[in-house]
Amino acid sequence: MVVHRGSCLCGAVEYEFDGEPLALANCHCSLCRKSHGAAFVSHAVVPAPVFRILRGAEALSRYASSPGYRRAFCATCGSRLFEETPRGIVAVAAGSLDSVPAEGPRLHFFVGSKAPWFTITDDLPRFEGEPWGG
Repeated sequence: MVVHRGSCLCGAVEYEFDGEPLALANCHCSLCRKSHGAAFVSHAVVPAPVFRILRGAEALSRYASSPGYRRAFCATCGSRLFEETPRGIVAVAAGSLDSVPAEGPRLHFFVGSKAPWFTITDDLPRFEGEPWGG
């Protein structure tokens, strides 16, 4: 089984998850845009039971951005690392991965609140909300 690993910019926090992500997906919600300072964020979507912090749990800070959602980041370097959701899914910031998933992005979600100055130019499926039940 493949194991994917990732870390923050300064290396204080390291994590891993078993298997390939359920999806690599681009989130266009206003919260992700504000949190990451970008037009969208690419998430590796994984089941919470396969996600583990290997090192630096004490360096993690969490912010409850909305009910049931906690965004985790390194308190030392500020790297946004993952988001814990109320449905047992962890949305890992794909840019923090040190390994490469087998597939690239498969979809866009929360396109109803995407940045008005950004144009999606690919043919990937688009969802107004979360495609996995949000």
